[in-house]
Amino acid sequence: MVEQSQTAKAAESTVTSVIFAIALGHFLNDLMQSLIPAGYPLLKENLALSYTQIGLITLVFQGTASILQPLVGRYTDKRPMPYALSAGMASTGVGLVMLAHATSFGLVLVSVALIGLGSSIFHPEASRIARLAAGMRPGFAQSVFQVGGNAGSALGPLAAAFIVLERGQVSIEWFAVVALAGMVLLFFIGRWYQAAGAARAAHRKARALAAAPPPEVARRGMSLLILLIFSKFVYSVSFSSYYTFYLIERFSLSKSEANLCLFIFLAAVAAGTMIGGPIGDRIGRRRVILWSILGILPLSLVLPFLPLLPTVIVAGVAGMVLASAFPAMVVYAQDLMPQNTGMVAGLLFGLAFGIAAIGAAILGVLADHFGIVAVYRICAFLPMLGLVAFLLPDARH
Repeated sequence: MVEQSQTAKAAESTVTSVIFAIALGHFLNDLMQSLIPAGYPLLKENLALSYTQIGLITLVFQGTASILQPLVGRYTDKRPMPYALSAGMASTGVGLVMLAHATSFGLVLVSVALIGLGSSIFHPEASRIARLAAGMRPGFAQSVFQVGGNAGSALGPLAAAFIVLERGQVSIEWFAVVALAGMVLLFFIGRWYQAAGAARAAHRKARALAAAPPPEVARRGMSLLILLIFSKFVYSVSFSSYYTFYLIERFSLSKSEANLCLFIFLAAVAAGTMIGGPIGDRIGRRRVILWSILGILPLSLVLPFLPLLPTVIVAGVAGMVLASAFPAMVVYAQDLMPQNTGMVAGLLFGLAFGIAAIGAAILGVLADHFGIVAVYRICAFLPMLGLVAFLLPDARH
């Protein structure tokens, strides 16, 4: 009995070293991936691409990840593959080298598909390991994990501004060294799982069977969550894919200046991600989801009519508030289906990528026909869907 109590206590402790290590892996992964949208102005110029083709690049990249992530998560819930994290990094590195030398639109699509494959392997398994290491602080672990990715995404535009845009498309292959560093780091994460994580997983699985809410509650919660993810990520992708073009067209900024503004927005997103999880641990995920999505509505409505400096400030505040929702969403969904944490993480990350991919493609078509400024006026109403968060059930009961 004493031995069981000690095992349970060990399984519920928070292993911060693993959480921060997996967050560092997320940082490296998303730093490399963020080179794709940050490099769009260069690719558009070099290959004479239209906005529709830019949207299709995002569709292939994020669509590849969205389709495969829930499948990878479902498989690894039953048969964990912690060393597959290193293989995902390898796929991303190969994709970057190919993108650096791509001379046609078709080769760009193949390159970003490989990078999307790496993402589909990394996110569900890494999120599952973060949950295992979290103990009784899943919101904190999910925020640290996600803020690592957001920090990498925020630095991508800086890397593009000072390296890729200055030295040309071929310099993208330099970041394959980052992939190699990520492979080494994630190899040691895999060793931790084999040594201690597997025992934690067995304990949490037994605990999850007793804590799972009724199936009808889980179905209702997941259905509403999907609608909220649609609202959040279509609005978010309008910034990640088209914010630089908006600033260049409306305010006549240079490509480097526009990428610096994108960095400010993405840095604010990283800050919001760090805030969302710990607050959710204290006041509940449902409240965080509600106020983060619905709360940006006044900002989104006024944004298309502001001058440059207020635009950059309001966009940053909106990104920070909106980003606080996603860690709470992931943990909320895992609370609804605690016996399938990897599949749930893969599903949500996959939906996020997939919805963003489809949204980017549609927004690209709209931008070609109506102009990029009109796109932001249309997207301003998306946060109104946050009203459905009032209907979310309490996953803790």
